[in-house]
Formats: sequence, structure tokens, C-alpha cells
Amino acid sequence: MTPRWASGVAVALALGCATASAQQPLDWPREGPPPPLPARRVNFPPYELRTLPNGLQVVVVMHHEQPAVNLRLVIGAGAASDPAGKQGVAALVGQLLDQGTARRSATEVAEAIDFVGGVLSVGAGTDLSFANVLVMRDSFDFAVDLLAEITRTPSFSPADIDRQRQQVLSSMQVSLDDPAYLAGVVFSRLVYGDHPYGLPHNGTPQSVLSITRDDLQVFHRTHYAPNNALLAIVGDVNAEEAFASVDQVFGDWERQSLPPTPSTQVPPPRRRVVVIDKPGSVQTAIRVGHVALPRNSPDHLAFDVALKILGGEGGNRLGSVLRTERSLTYSASADVASRRYGGDFMAKTDTRSDATAEALRLMVEEVARLQRERVGTRELENAQAYLAGTFPLTIEAPNAIAAQVLESLLYGLDLNDLPRYPERINAVTVDDIQRVSREYLQPQQLAVVLVGEAATFLDDLAGVGFDDVELLAVSDLDRFLDHDSAPATRESLPLAP
Repeated sequence: MTPRWASGVAVALALGCATASAQQPLDWPREGPPPPLPARRVNFPPYELRTLPNGLQVVVVMHHEQPAVNLRLVIGAGAASDPAGKQGVAALVGQLLDQGTARRSATEVAEAIDFVGGVLSVGAGTDLSFANVLVMRDSFDFAVDLLAEITRTPSFSPADIDRQRQQVLSSMQVSLDDPAYLAGVVFSRLVYGDHPYGLPHNGTPQSVLSITRDDLQVFHRTHYAPNNALLAIVGDVNAEEAFASVDQVFGDWERQSLPPTPSTQVPPPRRRVVVIDKPGSVQTAIRVGHVALPRNSPDHLAFDVALKILGGEGGNRLGSVLRTERSLTYSASADVASRRYGGDFMAKTDTRSDATAEALRLMVEEVARLQRERVGTRELENAQAYLAGTFPLTIEAPNAIAAQVLESLLYGLDLNDLPRYPERINAVTVDDIQRVSREYLQPQQLAVVLVGEAATFLDDLAGVGFDDVELLAVSDLDRFLDHDSAPATRESLPLAP
């Protein structure tokens, strides 16, 4: 007679064998990363777009997952519209929007938004200025009133101007010790030259000190107009009620003649290497790139994917070479900055001083390889999977949806393309990547900025193909940004033997 325990073991073994035979052999250990998970379904919330008689474009996006509403007003003028010699005006106007109005002081504005548990943010970018209000659903009418008040009737009181000016100047002083800041502002100057995109967003100490209250008022009066504005309302709101409230508050805002837009002509790529000497630095900040595409270019999407393969999420050849293979850096990346009238691409990393020339050589080689050789199918698929897979995360919050909708309107893009982003990304082919890389990348015309201790690496640059180098001391940065005068020659700074 068979023991009961033996019978149980036999049954368990039989079940285990049956289960194992029904399964495929495990592919373990894996040589590569696991495949991406299936893409999430994208459900972009419904929206309605209307234009008021005064020219104000209003889009209402119904997003009822949270009892909150985000209102974002965008003005189609930013740092690129600064008056000549007055760089920093747009930024200062943007920063002062919530620092007092015709009815309330800065403290009263802050207390009002705090009382309803909301968030208020203001500022200016290159192509735009903005004001953003986030409140709970029951404070929607208050938010519309506050948004109109701070954007239409800022006070620009002398005391507020002086306080904000000192904050800007203090921030600039701190930034002079930041290699990333130095590299960024000089890179923009090299790439865009005298175009407004090449000038510092916040201005220079000299230009900020020259800004008067009249300058701020004239800029506001000239550019802050309904026919130069976009308003997005996203959240738990009814479209008809939202449009009615906006019409009541903004409907009497008078349309006006607008000044000419900034130049649409950006300079062609030009090879130039500038070293910003920062004695004592143990690392060098490296920036490499040139002009690229405006945001509304039909090739923007494919070029963006190409740059993701070079140095972005889901790809990053630069990271593989510089970090994984050579241990020269902790991170390396490449990205596209596309604006209304032009754009650029920039590859960047930071490396130890004695490895500067080698890291620069490898970065340039990777740009040239992307331009010269077809990318692999797997590389493209990885980049597509990341971009398409993370898209739903970018439209989860009302303020994120507002930003995407307004970007599309500002740059003249089709709003219907927003929910189709994953589909459009996955439609990019290897041939598309090769075409845009060959058409828009020019490895022989790269602008290069190196910020670090020049004596450590300057003599190594000629050995990697960069023998025409300009030196710039940090103390000369204002002069360079204001006039782009020729930096010092390499003989003008003491170099280590």
C-alpha cells in the first residue's frame, strides 16, 4: 500500500511537470535590457478654442480628474523683444507682474492667493512672457480676476523695481561662479551672434542697471495686448462658464497695433571655439552645437528623435561612450532648443580637466557619426518607446496640459497633433533619421565652449583638431556678451609649462 505522503508527492510532481512543460524555457540571464512594456492608451481631454472680438485666443480643456483649475496666460513677447541696449527688460517686467498692481501691493497679492490655497507664478522666456494661476474649482472666478489684474495693471513701483533689480544683479553675481551658466550664455552668443536669441535672457549687469521704470511701462504697454496673448484654462470647469467668465473680465481689454516681430533670420553655423578660463576648476564644462530648426519645422519631430539617440532618454550614444566605455563623465546629453524663429542643438557634458580634449574629440566624433551613418533599428525603437511611453505622464496635471496646448498655439502647430504624439513618434523611420541628420547636422561647423582651467587642457586641443582657440576671462564676460568682441589670444593668459 502506497503511503499517503508518497501519493501527495507524486501528484505535486506531476502537476509541476505539467506546468513546466506548458511554459516556454526561461531566457535567463538576459544579455540586453528587457523589452518595453505595452504603450499606455492616451486619452487627451476634450477642448474648445475660441477667439474674443479683441483678439484674445482662449482654449478651455475639460479635465475633471482633480477639483482644480489651471489658468495660464501667455504674451507673445519675451527676451527676444527687448529694446536694443536694454537686455533684461522683458524678464524684469515678467518678474514684477505679481509685485503689486493698481489695486494691491505685492504683499496683498501674495496674501490673496494664499487665502484660497492657490499658486501664482510669473516670468518671461525667450519668445514669451507668462502668468500662471492654479486654484481649486470653487476659486475659479477669483483666479480669472487676479490673472487679469496682475497682467493688465502692474504698478511697477520704484521700490519694487529696485528690490527686484538687486535680486537679479545678485543672482548674476552668483551665476558667474557656475560653469554651466557661463557655458550656456557664451554658447548662445556663439550660435546666434547678434540675433536676439544670442543675448542673455536676464541681460547683463550693465544693461539691467540702465533699465528705467519708463522702459518697463513702455514694454508692457507695447506687448501686453489681447491680440498678442493666449489663455489656456485647464481643469474641472465647464467650457461655457469658463468662456463667459473670461469674456466678462478680459473682454474690455483693448486691441492695439503690435511692433514688428524679432528677426526671423538666424546666422548659419560657424565653427568657433571659445575657452572661458576659470582658474582652480577641477572640471571642464563642455558645450558643442550649432543652429538647427524652428519649432514649426515639419522636420522638428524627426530631428528631435535623432538627438535623443545621440544623447537623450531611450538612447544616448554620448553617455555610452563617455561614461560607460571611457569613464570620462557622470553624464552626457544632447537636446534640441526650438523657438519661434530659429533653434539650436547642444551636446553637453562635464569632465575632469585633464580629459577635456579627449571628451571633446569623442563628442564631435559622435555628432559626425550620427550625420554619417544610419542608426540601428533597435536604437530607434528604444528612443520611440521612451518618448511614446512617457507622453501620458506629460498630460496628467492641468498645468502640464496648459503648457503643451499653449506651446502648440504659440508656435502655430496643429492642436489635433497633441493626442497623436505617440503615433507620430512611432511613424519616424530610420530613413527619416538619416535624412534630417545629413541635412541639419554640420560637424565641421560646430560652436564649442569650454569652461575650466585653461592651463590644464589648452595645449591638448590642437591635437584633437582645434587649433584656432579664443580665450575669455570671466571678468570680460559682460563685454563679450554686449559686443561679441574678440576674446583674448591664447598668449594673453599665463599657461602652465
